[in-house]
Amino acid sequence: MGAAELAQQSTSANWATDIVARQRAYFESGATRDYAFRLAQLKKLKQSIVDHKDDIEKALKEDIGRPPFEAYIEITTAFEDLKHTIKHLKSWMAPKKVGTSLWAQPGRSRIESTPLGVNFIMGPYNYPFLLCVQPLIGAMAAGNTVVMKPSSLTPATSRLLSKMMGECFKPEYISVFEGSTEVTNALLEEHFDHIFFTGSPRVGRIVMASAAKHLTPVTLELGGKSPTIVHRDANLKLAAKRILSGKMLNAGQTCIAPDHVFVHKDIRAAFEKEMVATLKAFYGNDTINNPDFGRMINERHFDRVAALIGTAKVLIGGQTDRATKFIAPTILSDVSINDPVMQEEIFGPVLPLLEYSSLDDLYRQTRNLPNHPLALYLFTASEEVERDVLANIQFGGGCINNTVMHVANAHLPFGGVGESGMGSYHGKSSFDVFSHQRSILKASGWLDIPMRYAPYKDKINMMRKMIK
Repeated sequence: MGAAELAQQSTSANWATDIVARQRAYFESGATRDYAFRLAQLKKLKQSIVDHKDDIEKALKEDIGRPPFEAYIEITTAFEDLKHTIKHLKSWMAPKKVGTSLWAQPGRSRIESTPLGVNFIMGPYNYPFLLCVQPLIGAMAAGNTVVMKPSSLTPATSRLLSKMMGECFKPEYISVFEGSTEVTNALLEEHFDHIFFTGSPRVGRIVMASAAKHLTPVTLELGGKSPTIVHRDANLKLAAKRILSGKMLNAGQTCIAPDHVFVHKDIRAAFEKEMVATLKAFYGNDTINNPDFGRMINERHFDRVAALIGTAKVLIGGQTDRATKFIAPTILSDVSINDPVMQEEIFGPVLPLLEYSSLDDLYRQTRNLPNHPLALYLFTASEEVERDVLANIQFGGGCINNTVMHVANAHLPFGGVGESGMGSYHGKSSFDVFSHQRSILKASGWLDIPMRYAPYKDKINMMRKMIK
């Protein structure tokens, strides 16, 4: 029986327990540990993406109005991460030799990366393919089994993921469960060895509380109000293009999108002019009919974001259409840190501009943000300003003179800090987050130094001489 059939038995109290038990038995059989097995499964996943790339594009369009180019950004990001993992898997799996302390001599020490076991991956709606598949790659590479629950808000992508995984893998190895909150809640009652969640801080707290019942470790990829800073020496034309491309991707529904922009007062007028010109160049004057711009996921999120637009402060945009869940790319000017739009993560195509007069003024304002941001973006030509900002603002990761591109680099760990998340992944970090770093010391069997053994009376003076 596959995962789909088990999910249909959701009226039974035991379906979630059954799949976790089956996966645990499969994991404990040792089938997933071998390098050849892991490599073969990753290559199956790679071929499945190749075979279904057009289907993925269509599902993303159906679920979230994703333009084809943006769909392929999502697909290729996952695909490149998968190729990177396949290339480096053998070296990641190899034990790492480390030094051995005086007390353990003669001996040798090593660190082994061992799989955690049965893992639960919970995906979000904003990148429903990428943010399910990227952690899956790491879990498979590390030698685990996986239960996956995509977002119920993206049913087409969820169905496709279920189909793809069902074609490639046994359910005791990889299972995908569709459905609503009831399915998620049933799975959260089970004892997993690791839970990987991407979504909002609100739901992250629920996941963490459920995990605590079993002392299950968690990785939480959340969000927050990620600031962008445009200093007075920035290249304004470049800054406008890169900020707006990062902000308006997926209609602003990106966890690392620039949430707002702090602009130095000396360049504010010039920057606002550049932003308006750039936005018109990107999408023209008829954005609602522009195939390159997406839609909000549902009416609830449409209503939430639309309510944040204050017409008195609209620099450009502001048009909405609830019937199609369309919110025009919107820039708000003359925003205060205390305005409603600054009290929560926007997660939509609305970009507030705030002014700062000095770096100290900037830091005072950022300390009033609701939490530590997931990302930070700084536009400046000054390395001194760069050092100062990085030393004074805590955030998950970010870019200098760019936005969002750090997330596409498999060599960089991706994760938040504080309420924006815990743990990191991508590339080697994905392998590590689904592995246990096991310490092994192998002592010599032919030589035994008596220093460590009682009686200690004649050895204490030698010990004292070691501390000086």
